[in-house]
Amino acid sequence: MAKNEKSVTDLVCEHIKKQKLLPIPVQTLNEEAEATRYFGGDLKEFLAAAKTLGAKGIFVETLYLEDDEFYYDSGIDDEEYLAMNGADGSCTCGCGDNCDCKKGDKKKSKKADDDKVDGVFLEPEDLDGLDLSLLRPEIAKFLDRVGECCGVRLTVPGVDHLEVEIFADWYDEFAELVDEASEIIEEDPNGALEQVEAMFKEAEKAAKEEDKSVKKISAHPPKKTASAKAKK
Repeated sequence: MAKNEKSVTDLVCEHIKKQKLLPIPVQTLNEEAEATRYFGGDLKEFLAAAKTLGAKGIFVETLYLEDDEFYYDSGIDDEEYLAMNGADGSCTCGCGDNCDCKKGDKKKSKKADDDKVDGVFLEPEDLDGLDLSLLRPEIAKFLDRVGECCGVRLTVPGVDHLEVEIFADWYDEFAELVDEASEIIEEDPNGALEQVEAMFKEAEKAAKEEDKSVKKISAHPPKKTASAKAKK
């Protein structure tokens, strides 16, 4: 972003002031503790709703592009993942914590046998942390924007916080690419992994070919200069 170019926060705050409302800078510390209602309209409609609710000001929180947005996140935490796969010792047959029917063990055994025949079957959460630029290379061009203001979160103060998020155009483009890459993983995790592996193999092959060409060039003896020939 150019030094004199206004950020999304600056532009939105100016618009809020024009509507005779006070923009109040804030920062969210605990999102889970907040009771929030997300607004479905645009900025103009949001400010009109704020006036109707009797707001005197608007909380304005600047949002920044973070580096973890470049990696796939299924939204499933470690505990959920372990429970889903029976790795926490719980039964996977759905009989409850006191299950003694051994169906869970049979299910695990059958899955293991299937894996031996058909190969490993992946779930999207198995690819958590995968670099999404491996599936959509265009994502990498946004790496130099990490830490840059990408949007704002506006909230009407009150018991039930009315909230809307406004983003810069370039972030909308980034988010669309991230959604496309994530969709590839969610539709076919195995296919996504194969695509990444094929790309690595191609890169490795290209590197080997380049290395061979360098060796061929260095294998040629240096040409003799005119002065060296004259000495003979």
